[in-house]
Amino acid sequence: MLVASILLIGFGLQGAKVQQIDVDARKSYAISPYIYGVNYPDSFIQEWFKEWDAHHGAYTLAREGGNRFSAYNWETNASNAGSDYFFQNDGYLGESNEPGWTVKTFLDHVQSVGAAALITVPTLGFVAADKDDKRDGGKDVNHSKDWVHSRFLESLPKKPGGKLTYPPDTNDHKVYQDEFVRWVVSVQSKKSPVWFSLDNEPDFWPHTHARISPELLTYKQIIENNITYASAIKSVAPKSLVFGPVNYGWYGMRAFQGAKDGNGRDFANTYLDQVREASKKEGKRLVDVYDFHWYPEATGDGVRIIYNQAPDKPGTLTARIQAPRSLWDPTYVEDSWITKSSGNKPIRLLPDFAERIAKHFPGTKLAITEYEFGGRNKISGALAQADALGVFGRFGLFAACHWGVKYDEAPVYAAFQSFTDFDRRGAKFGDRGLAVSGEIPAENSVYAALDSHDKNRLTLVVINKTSVDQDLKIGTQGFLPKSAMSFSIHDGVYREPDSGPVEIVEGKLSVKTRAFSITTIEVKRR
Repeated sequence: MLVASILLIGFGLQGAKVQQIDVDARKSYAISPYIYGVNYPDSFIQEWFKEWDAHHGAYTLAREGGNRFSAYNWETNASNAGSDYFFQNDGYLGESNEPGWTVKTFLDHVQSVGAAALITVPTLGFVAADKDDKRDGGKDVNHSKDWVHSRFLESLPKKPGGKLTYPPDTNDHKVYQDEFVRWVVSVQSKKSPVWFSLDNEPDFWPHTHARISPELLTYKQIIENNITYASAIKSVAPKSLVFGPVNYGWYGMRAFQGAKDGNGRDFANTYLDQVREASKKEGKRLVDVYDFHWYPEATGDGVRIIYNQAPDKPGTLTARIQAPRSLWDPTYVEDSWITKSSGNKPIRLLPDFAERIAKHFPGTKLAITEYEFGGRNKISGALAQADALGVFGRFGLFAACHWGVKYDEAPVYAAFQSFTDFDRRGAKFGDRGLAVSGEIPAENSVYAALDSHDKNRLTLVVINKTSVDQDLKIGTQGFLPKSAMSFSIHDGVYREPDSGPVEIVEGKLSVKTRAFSITTIEVKRR
């Protein structure tokens, strides 16, 4: 049972009040369709394919990434588990030796339903040479003599001579990434976009891939690495987008985990500056999307919110629900080492990055290709997830991928559906965002959008972050409502939302939302 005192801001002894929310439908902005993305859950890839086929409806983008793909050998589908599992080489990503089987199968599943795909291109320099997880008497490749050369193959950005073939030559003891990308372009469907990511969390390689990258790279090394590989990708896939540098987190974005040549320079700013200059020199943009990962460091009652504690402590629940405010809110300071190390200043992550991009490399898109807020099986996790999706759209994020939601993690899955399948029959939140005023960020969030395909349709997502019901009066300037239906999820109600008509009084929506709930409203003016 939820503690009644949690988040009773503006309520309680004074009784319920009616809060006025105003939506301006006269001007709109584009919401990227690719913010509703997912990585495959941390399970065997064949299991992910089954999960995707049965429950893909909530997602518009799928990323094939993570630690496994830093040493993925596309020629045989061998990979190295790194620190995730004994640093072993194995066939976890595909027992088939058919070149590219893992990636082709992934693309077939994702693109068959029109979702976009993001494919990881290894840039670390070595890929797994075998699938033998018991060789030389141990799982860890370090049981083998000279393991870097006996258990791995050199991986290079470009093939000398430029003769790219399929199948690739598996006897030359090298793997070429331009050959890989060229093959991907040749087999991908035209139904949806396919993009390429410059590896995964290079600022964390000394931990995740210590056997083949034991030393932390410098700013100079990783930026030159990204420029070289991006150029190779663009040479064979000029119309695709390249994502980089795929930072591990806050410290990676700010200082590349303490790289020795940082000298107080901000890493993200330096990266944008140098890739901009390299793009000018090459005559084409090399990196299209600045990509980083965001696993909040926020804590409540001494527990980091991404840990899926059962049950939540009251403070953890509150911290998780409020955590998306660090993505934008200039008045919110979370309890984390990040804020404590920066003078207790708000993080305001997305506006801050937009300012950096405008100054250092205008036109660069922004992506968060791994994130989560914890509480996957809790209403607090659902509220945080829905709020984050709304923020992503409002602040212009280009792409986002949750680390991986399984269907049985119903609350967070339902949060996605509140935007992408709110009636469980395929109805979606609009694609033209609208300005909203009157929200109280600690208590509620309201997101609004028009539909570019139906001028008579407006959608709202209303998130009640408190432990009591809320009464809202919502005006839609420039859009006179004639009818409206609501679809609500709340604690214990996820698979099939509560639904019903919404009262319209004097041209405004009269909405009562349950405690700790997400309500999607579809409004028609005809």
